[in-house]
Amino acid sequence: MSTVVRTSIFRVITVGILAVVTLSGCAEVSENPKTSIGALGGAAVGGLIAGAAGAGGAGIAAGLIGGGLLGGLVGKLLDERDHRLAAQAAHQALETAPSGTAVPWRNPDNGHVGTVTPVRTYQASSGGYCREYETTVTVGGKLEHGYGKACRQPDGSWHIAN
Repeated sequence: MSTVVRTSIFRVITVGILAVVTLSGCAEVSENPKTSIGALGGAAVGGLIAGAAGAGGAGIAAGLIGGGLLGGLVGKLLDERDHRLAAQAAHQALETAPSGTAVPWRNPDNGHVGTVTPVRTYQASSGGYCREYETTVTVGGKLEHGYGKACRQPDGSWHIAN
């Protein structure tokens, strides 16, 4: 990839992140950091997906903003216990669940539920193993889907690749 293209993509990503932060509002950042974390994480994922799909600058910006808004919503609605329960389910799914088998989680305090389902296991070119997975989260009757890839590290931990 040429330096000009990389610089252009970096500028689009930077502008997109600034737009997400502006849209989420400064007052809300201090009141609910989960929203900001979710928004920035969603923006990063949206931008990466658009970039990987070969979208141009406008497509990457749209991915950043769309991902930021969705990530902000999910971050705002999930609390610390939800994140811990989801992380435990993800670890179990990646470690031991056969492909296609959902590992559920549920927070009895607020009724939030979700699943982590490994969908494919493969050996990466580096020799390590990776798993593609699907996640679902239901908050207030609204179902959200996510997809990703995690690769096993030499120390046995899993690294979310995207």
